Amino acid sequence: MTKPKPKIYSTRQAADKMRVSFRTLNRWLADGRIKPSTAIKMPTGRTLWLWTKADIAQGRRLKDEIRPGPKPKAGRR
Repeated sequence: MTKPKPKIYSTRQAADKMRVSFRTLNRWLADGRIKPSTAIKMPTGRTLWLWTKADIAQGRRLKDEIRPGPKPKAGRR
């Protein structure tokens, strides 16, 4: 018997499963807060990110750690 392949999700699908916006997930990628297990460099220079269930679970944990709400403005506390 062969081992079944794990389900792979696009970035948009992963954002939906994490219950964050697509824009938020892309910001986390740009900030280096999260990285999926597979990244494919495209000839156009873009990167195709492929997400597994474990990557999505990591994103949910990250979401729980981040305190929501407006950020303090510079110079004010």
